[in-house]
Amino acid sequence: MALAAADTYVVVLALTDMMRGVGVGIDDLQRATPIVSGFLLGYVAVLPLVGRLSDLVDRRRVLLGCLAVFVVGSAVTALAVELDVLVAGRVVQGVGGGGLVPATLALVADLWPAGRRGVPLGVVGAVQELGSVLGPVLGAAVLAVADWRAIFWLGALAGVLLAGGVLLAGGTAGLRRPRAVPTALAVLAAAAGWLALAAPERLATSVTLGVPFVPFGEASSRVATPIGVLALVLAVAALTATMHGRWSVLGRADLPGAALVGGALGCVVLTFAAAQPETEVVGPLGYALLPVAAVLAAAYLVHHRRSLAPLVPRGLVRPRLARALVVSLLTGVALVAVVVDVPLLARLVLTTDETEAAFVLARFLVAVPVGALAGGWLLRVVGPGVVAAAGLALAAVGLQFLAADPTARPLDSWEAAVVLGTVGLGLGLVVAPVNDAALDESDERSHGAASALVVVARMVGMVVGLALLTAVGLHRYFEAVAALPDPGDLDALRQAAVLQVSSVFRGAQVAAVLGALLALTLGHRGPPADRPAPERTAVRGLA
Repeated sequence: MALAAADTYVVVLALTDMMRGVGVGIDDLQRATPIVSGFLLGYVAVLPLVGRLSDLVDRRRVLLGCLAVFVVGSAVTALAVELDVLVAGRVVQGVGGGGLVPATLALVADLWPAGRRGVPLGVVGAVQELGSVLGPVLGAAVLAVADWRAIFWLGALAGVLLAGGVLLAGGTAGLRRPRAVPTALAVLAAAAGWLALAAPERLATSVTLGVPFVPFGEASSRVATPIGVLALVLAVAALTATMHGRWSVLGRADLPGAALVGGALGCVVLTFAAAQPETEVVGPLGYALLPVAAVLAAAYLVHHRRSLAPLVPRGLVRPRLARALVVSLLTGVALVAVVVDVPLLARLVLTTDETEAAFVLARFLVAVPVGALAGGWLLRVVGPGVVAAAGLALAAVGLQFLAADPTARPLDSWEAAVVLGTVGLGLGLVVAPVNDAALDESDERSHGAASALVVVARMVGMVVGLALLTAVGLHRYFEAVAALPDPGDLDALRQAAVLQVSSVFRGAQVAAVLGALLALTLGHRGPPADRPAPERTAVRGLA
């Protein structure tokens, strides 16, 4: 969970170096947008499928498979010298990282019964939020001693070590031994892929040995070479051999339904994540992608009614789970507003240095995992509705102080630290209760699917909420600028920008208040005192 979260934010400080590394200039920033949105696309689109798969097979197999995908994506990203390859690597990383989340949450449901999941869910949530904090810090630390590629090589190494940890912790009982042919093809594909992307100078410039590295026709990509094509062919062959005899699992997971849902989610992510907040609400292709998303969603609803075993199990999205999903979505809206606009406010009123502005946000980010731990512990005595509602109400109070007059107190003062910490603590309190309510509302055959839906709701809230709140803020900004007697007055323009940020915080406060009211319906009672202890052997999947 920490690995997936850290990799989401690890590019924050490395983005400009990554752009230069693939030949994209700083003045062409819009071309770098897919580096971020590509990861989000892979992360969100795969969640429903992996969540369902984790209900059908041993969850450790899902974790190991996702870690393998993450390692491959990290290696491709580290070796990339072209923007398209870099984006592809980030998409693959997102697929692997996103898949780790529902499988991990479902493991908590396997190991602890309903009523006793609060603390472990709080720990998992805290670790995930801590990963979000450590991601930029890790990136900065690596950049201080190496280039940006080392960040992703470290990510690949971490994935390998974590896979070994999964095997050591759970043993190999129930896991199939690697088959010779798929393993050999995968090793050959990895070797050929490394040669194609790294293009070692001694080989690529050799008169005889360099022929496989010569691009076809007028192409310039290292992938469009004989060795690149060979790597792709071997990768497809390895995947085909690996899935031989296992396609029935994907059939039971409803692969067509997953394609429809993943496509719809992908269209939503690309619509809003690729937008330039300063000038537009939706991205360049948004007006084409949103109708496509609507068609795909409608097609899935038809497919869901006709399928014998749909992607989202029938009866899973009952009223309580639906309310938990909305609370998760509204929490994402409030969270992203603070993450994006607090550094912006710091640059407007405190400093022009991005690193110093990021340290202001750290006061919020550090409080989120603390809140997640506290929320899990509180579930031992009260129900998820009380904890989640209290957390969102606390966040709404803090956002009120930020929205009322963002310049009333210096952002480097202890008062501002208390306000930011209050908001972070409140939003952290929501993490465990929402997951607990979702898992409690589902049975052991659908824990993975329920967890995936909660994460999807939060991510959609973050992506769409950022675009909508920014649009509202910009509307206020342009209104204020149009009313200025002197459009060249820098202080007045800065105040108009502060008004924009205040509007975003106000919108986040509304989301927090609505979420708090809805969270009250998730349950008030704590766990019963006579709940039997769990069986610790329940770590395997259902097939």
